[in-house]
Amino acid sequence: MAADLQLENAERLKRALASYLIVAWRLLWLTYEARRQPEQPCSEVLETHEWQALYCFHHRTPHPPPRPPTLHQAVHWIARLGGFLGRRADGEPGVKTIWLGFRRLADIAAAWQLMHGMLGNPPSTYG
Repeated sequence: MAADLQLENAERLKRALASYLIVAWRLLWLTYEARRQPEQPCSEVLETHEWQALYCFHHRTPHPPPRPPTLHQAVHWIARLGGFLGRRADGEPGVKTIWLGFRRLADIAAAWQLMHGMLGNPPSTYG
C-alpha cells in the first residue's frame, strides 16, 4: 500500500498520515456514537447524500424516507457493506468492518450524487 502512495519523502508521508488520522478518527467516533446513542438519527453523523444512498442501496429502492434511520441501523448497514453478517452471536460490528463498508459507501454515495445532480447543475440547453 505504501508503494502505491509513492511516499518517497517526509512531506508526502506527513500528508498521508494526516489523511489516515482523519479517517481513523471518524471511524472510531462513528463506532462510539452508534454504541452510545444508537437511537439518534444517523443524519447527526452522516451527510444527507450518504444516508440516503445507504438507505436506498440497502432497501433496493430509488426513494429514501423523509426522515433518516437511526444511527444503529445505518452503522449496521454500513458494516454489512464491509462483510458484517449481523448474526445474533456476532455482536456489534468493529472498526475494520465499518471501514470496509465506508469505502464501499463512498462509491455508492458518489454515484447517488451524480444521479441526483448534486455535484452541479446540468446544462439547461444543449447545442
